[in-house]
Amino acid sequence: MTITLSLGDIGLTEETVSEVSSEHTARIGATIDATAIPTNGERLPLLWHWSHFTPTTATADLGTDGHPRLPDGPVAQYPRRMWASGTIEAPGQLIVGEPATRASQIIESRESEGRSSALLIVRVQHRYRQFDADQIVEEQTLVYRTPGPQVALPVGDHQPEVGPDQWQERHTPDTATLFRFSAITFNSHRIHYDHPYVTAVEGYPALVVHGPLTAVLVGESMRRRFGRELSQFEFRANAPLFVDLPFTIVGTAGPVLEAQVIRNDGTEAMTVAASLKN
Repeated sequence: MTITLSLGDIGLTEETVSEVSSEHTARIGATIDATAIPTNGERLPLLWHWSHFTPTTATADLGTDGHPRLPDGPVAQYPRRMWASGTIEAPGQLIVGEPATRASQIIESRESEGRSSALLIVRVQHRYRQFDADQIVEEQTLVYRTPGPQVALPVGDHQPEVGPDQWQERHTPDTATLFRFSAITFNSHRIHYDHPYVTAVEGYPALVVHGPLTAVLVGESMRRRFGRELSQFEFRANAPLFVDLPFTIVGTAGPVLEAQVIRNDGTEAMTVAASLKN
């Protein structure tokens, strides 16, 4: 069933302007321990644009979960939310220190039945323009759901095996990393920083790692591995990751780069497909 939503209902505007400043770009580089941070006149690595064009919802307009308050009516029955997947195409590149504009629109909003609860699925398209041309075209799938059962803390220390065309990286995000990523993306969702809330209200066993943070770490792993910028990136989140628990990025080389993010219990938390610029 289709549900009519406005961009304002999910904390977005039709047009957002960012200076793509070198100062703020340095903050995301510091957050992810990047070895090279672009300055004015240099290209912004793909996915780093998530630290720019951030929301400006007033604090008074936030709901109890820290997200923009949902409107009354059918939508209010879906208080849990996540960024489930995304597709990013980069026909060009954003340049640090030059103003850019993001034009946004909702292209679909519908109700659906999930494995354990009813869902509201919202697809949003963003076009990032600089120098009078689309530099990035992005589609985000946001999932809103009804409250679900308690989630168990994943246990174990799974170590994936890698083949000759593969590589791996291990990460263990801590509370400081989650705080910094929330800050640079102006994300006030309490599941990432409020332990009493996330455990007592949303039913998670610990603070939840941001899906976009995981995606950025995968993208950086690919850039380091091949020394080239990404032209396309597609990800799907399958299971949550939690603070202070390790996960492993397992990448596979090929015409299309692929990666799996494997949780400490062996669960596949995210899948990624990407391409490199020529």
